[in-house]
Amino acid sequence: MPAPLRDSAVPKHEQLRSILLQRITRELQPGDLLTSERNLMQDYGVSRITVREAVGQLVNEGHLVRVRGKGTFVAHRPVQSRLHLASFTVEMRAMGHEPTTVVLVAEEDEVPEVTARVLGLAEGAKAYHVKRLRLADGVPVSVDDGWFNPDLLPGLLQHDLSKSIYQICADRYGRPIERAEQTVNARAADTGIAALLGAKKGAPVLHFDRVSFSGERPMEHTESWYRSDRYQLQMEVGQEKLARGN
Repeated sequence: MPAPLRDSAVPKHEQLRSILLQRITRELQPGDLLTSERNLMQDYGVSRITVREAVGQLVNEGHLVRVRGKGTFVAHRPVQSRLHLASFTVEMRAMGHEPTTVVLVAEEDEVPEVTARVLGLAEGAKAYHVKRLRLADGVPVSVDDGWFNPDLLPGLLQHDLSKSIYQICADRYGRPIERAEQTVNARAADTGIAALLGAKKGAPVLHFDRVSFSGERPMEHTESWYRSDRYQLQMEVGQEKLARGN
């Protein structure tokens, strides 16, 4: 049974916030229902105002989420990624998450015009089309819809594409992905993407458009859609040194 909070230099709402944050991060799982305001008032001997202030702070910080008519739940903790070149599989494992992949499409098909251009293929040429749902700890994080140059990766579809394709490129073909050109923007999820990510149509997603290279040869053109509430980008920003004129 929790002990009632005592008067101290630390306000009671701050004491309660710290206690609840510890429970959220150590005892509860994303999606778990937080005990009711009434129970918190009784357990810790505090007023409704104190409970609402502590819970409100945790909601604003993204640790909890309120659902009208249902209660307050532990929020899904977003995957935080540094902006660098790494496969989803390697990146998730490095952050302590367990990655899994569901292969939705694996076929050889005619490439879209834009993809043919960036991969240096003739108009109407065929390439490997691989669409995958990526999950971290069993929770959908992204959808990757990629095209791969068949001249550089012959027989790619014969491999286990639920594993890291970047690792396959390096180990099986001797063609490690060494750099990429990538743009990121915000979009509203369409019906198909929303269904795969378990989100509502129109929900905000991060859209990535990437062309990856091995040496000077473009090998991959992929579009990815990430749930913005489950994936964050972290980057280090420095001041660019500008040449000054006389």
